[in-house]
Amino acid sequence: MRNIKDVLRLKYVGKLSHERIAVALGISKGVVTKYAGLANAAGLNWQQVQPMDEAQLHNRLINSAPPQSTFVLPDYGLIHQELRRKGMTLMLLWEEHVEQYGKEQTHRYAQFCVHYRQYAKSLKRTMRQVHRAGEKLFIDFAGSTVGLRGGERAHIFVAALGASSYTFAYATPRETMADWLGATARALTFFGGVPQLIVPDNPKAMIADANRYEPRANETVHDFARHYGTSVLPARPRRPQDKAVVESSVQVVLRWILMRLRNQQFDSVDDVNEAIVPLLERLNNKLFQKLPGSRASAFAQIDAPALQALPAQPWEFAVFKTVKVHIDYHVEFEGHRYSVPQALVSQVLELRVTQTAVEVVHRGQRVAAHKRNAHKGGFTTVAAHLPAAHRAHMEWSPDRLIHWGQSIGVATGQTVTRLLQERQHPEHGYRACLGLLSLVKQYGKPRLEAACQIALELGTTKYSHVRDILANKRDQMKPASTTDWTSPEHEHVRGSTYYQ
Repeated sequence: MRNIKDVLRLKYVGKLSHERIAVALGISKGVVTKYAGLANAAGLNWQQVQPMDEAQLHNRLINSAPPQSTFVLPDYGLIHQELRRKGMTLMLLWEEHVEQYGKEQTHRYAQFCVHYRQYAKSLKRTMRQVHRAGEKLFIDFAGSTVGLRGGERAHIFVAALGASSYTFAYATPRETMADWLGATARALTFFGGVPQLIVPDNPKAMIADANRYEPRANETVHDFARHYGTSVLPARPRRPQDKAVVESSVQVVLRWILMRLRNQQFDSVDDVNEAIVPLLERLNNKLFQKLPGSRASAFAQIDAPALQALPAQPWEFAVFKTVKVHIDYHVEFEGHRYSVPQALVSQVLELRVTQTAVEVVHRGQRVAAHKRNAHKGGFTTVAAHLPAAHRAHMEWSPDRLIHWGQSIGVATGQTVTRLLQERQHPEHGYRACLGLLSLVKQYGKPRLEAACQIALELGTTKYSHVRDILANKRDQMKPASTTDWTSPEHEHVRGSTYYQ
């Protein structure tokens, strides 16, 4: 599971309930309870958990997991429903539970009641919303847009902090996921800090499954939340009361900003944002009607001190893709192939792709990173990812082979050079050159140099010919001695004196 650290962060730092953590991370409440209990049993706090990665944390929790109870636990949700029946009692439900599983595998009645009451206390209670300082940032797009020359429209993003209602507005060209997250990142920079929760509506661009009870955001949104150390908790569908702060802020932005821009003409979205800045400052400094101060003063006193610090690096939009490692230890994205460690062949990995980089993630750990390449059909390969044999082959080059041959002798260097030049592509001659140069191990450098000299005189550079010369010891044969030859005297031969 990749969310263990997020679960513990929201529990220890965010002080959220198990139910809210489960909704924020898109997991079940039982999983949250499991890992919170394991961390408690292991005696871990956030200072100990923070430097650990997911793999170390998982191993630490699993190794310290307490033995599982042998008692059969009843379905407390079903028991809660059954108690709504007229005349139903906990005693009767306990007796039926014991009758079904036996006394040896069930709790006694007192423990049965304790567990049920603990479950009942965890159920949701209806209450008036009270926003804590720095807890929630509500975000939404205003329904109204601003017209641009050329017929396009600028969409207005609105963000407001829960406790102070401090408001941010920003114009975007559309309402895509990149627009949502890009504007939210700008809002966090505007506020100068990060809240514990970001509460959007249920836009299709961000929420993969807008389920009322278990909404699920997509991986890019989770990546955004991890980068800023926060969590995204979508509001319930068709429940505007869940984000009343931003609904009110949208109305305020509409009346105090957009209405003042209605008669202006804009060429681009940037022009709209330039016009929003002074109006937004005026809005936040406007005094409340029934409360002391303004949004700006309330923010400075309440929300600003409670916000978490912004990360050192700005967030970069990323998309995620699940891929399988090919047999050639490469993964593919948009037609280009990127290498991964060869031990991961056939494994299913996750790509995190930004505008400039491709990161390969395995079980929450980055195993490779490459510069993004748009060349379809191409390869980006890191030598360290290759098997030893493949890495050795990549290290060979024509210059290296020629230099090796020249270190043995001039004739050997010339033979290697001609071997590479006579092939259609230099790599075609690599194996022949390696075979030729490997003869040094058996015959030594002087004999190989002599054999190459003889081969060059014969007009051949084949490895097999040089090998046969050495095997037949032709390189060790001394040339036949020759004497000066003098033409014999003959009546038909003029002789050397004729030309004097």
